[in-house]
Amino acid sequence: MFSIGIISIFLSKLIVIGGKNPVEPVVFAIILGIIIRNIGLIPDVFNSGIKNFEKVLILGIILIGASLNFKNIGYQSGDILIIILITMVFGFLLIYMFGKIFKLPTSLGLLLAVGTTICGGSAIAVTAPIIEAKEEETSYAIGTIALWGLFALIFYPKVAQLLAVADINFGIFAGTAIHSTPQVVGAGFMFSDLAGKTATAVKLVRNVFIIPIAFLLAFLHSKKRDSNDVNKVSNNRMNVTKAFPWFLFGYFILAGLNTQGYFSPDGVAAFNTAGKLFILLGLAGVGLNTNIKAIKKVGIKPLILGFLGSAFVAICSIVMINIVL
Repeated sequence: MFSIGIISIFLSKLIVIGGKNPVEPVVFAIILGIIIRNIGLIPDVFNSGIKNFEKVLILGIILIGASLNFKNIGYQSGDILIIILITMVFGFLLIYMFGKIFKLPTSLGLLLAVGTTICGGSAIAVTAPIIEAKEEETSYAIGTIALWGLFALIFYPKVAQLLAVADINFGIFAGTAIHSTPQVVGAGFMFSDLAGKTATAVKLVRNVFIIPIAFLLAFLHSKKRDSNDVNKVSNNRMNVTKAFPWFLFGYFILAGLNTQGYFSPDGVAAFNTAGKLFILLGLAGVGLNTNIKAIKKVGIKPLILGFLGSAFVAICSIVMINIVL
């Protein structure tokens, strides 16, 4: 991942049009990662390490917290929470309803709903054992979410730039409309620094909702099985605990310290530079973990539902931003 990150930065600097870099290192990193993965250049011995790419990304997210000033977005925090909640609730219900219309298994519809509206593959991984989804349903859901999330990561920032969307607004949109944390962070920073920091903060708040959703699904699912199965209930609680994004405390603590003026401008710049480098390396891992053959096996119905769900959540986010802000 380190080599891909360095190559991506180098290639981006080489391509300059009108004094600007039209293709960000993030895009190069993801595309190079996808190519390397799918032409078979990765020895099996590296797979376990590559699958842990989010650890590098999390470190980057924590570090960029030092460059966020709550004063830039604090006055909108209540409005942002409203946008998050309404987008999640309406998106979840619509995806679940269309899953029924498409006659998909209930568990697959639920996995696509939580993956699209909350936190991508992480939400799916947590929810799958709680609702006792089949392995192939989990794989279908993760493959679908990965495909449309990758599409959003690459194209949403470009479309928003063409439409001259404000930095804060795009950050809120990315944080509420794009699926997983890596995709949100990548899209935000492709647009601008402020959009990236805003998108990250919004997404971390959104991630917290996996806790009540997981407990609700566990409660509803328990009605369908033996209520005396103590082991399964205990395991469900452990899955929910693991799902909580504990690293958000590090992010918001550094942001709070910066807001209170504890960091010098040079210190903030150093935190920001290091954080963005780790984020770039983590996003190279997104590409390296994208297996096109696996996505092809998903089937047409989950892909269509994933697209419809992604589009609806994006539209709902845009409408709410224009109404509330």
